[in-house]
Amino acid sequence: MAGHKSAGKANLPAGDDGRTIVNMNVEGMPWYAPEGLDNREPGTGNREQGTRGDGRRHELTREETRFFTWGALKAALLVVGAMCLGIVLFVLFCQFVWFR
Repeated sequence: MAGHKSAGKANLPAGDDGRTIVNMNVEGMPWYAPEGLDNREPGTGNREQGTRGDGRRHELTREETRFFTWGALKAALLVVGAMCLGIVLFVLFCQFVWFR
């Protein structure tokens, strides 16, 4: 490939010959495209959010939505409860230890 010229070579910054040193198509990243699905038009951006690896949309069922909502509510209540407990303990410390 000594004489191979890339069509977009003129658009590359100085010092960039267009070769791929490390493939950044890593599973788990927002731009990940499994082999064979990477034939998108350039410049179309990332896959839509909420799509599976094969490009189909994944709609949450009513039960899944309820579980996600309940989990988020439990996490928020845990944080608020810990903060309230901290405030109550601080007031008790001030009342019985610090201000005596």
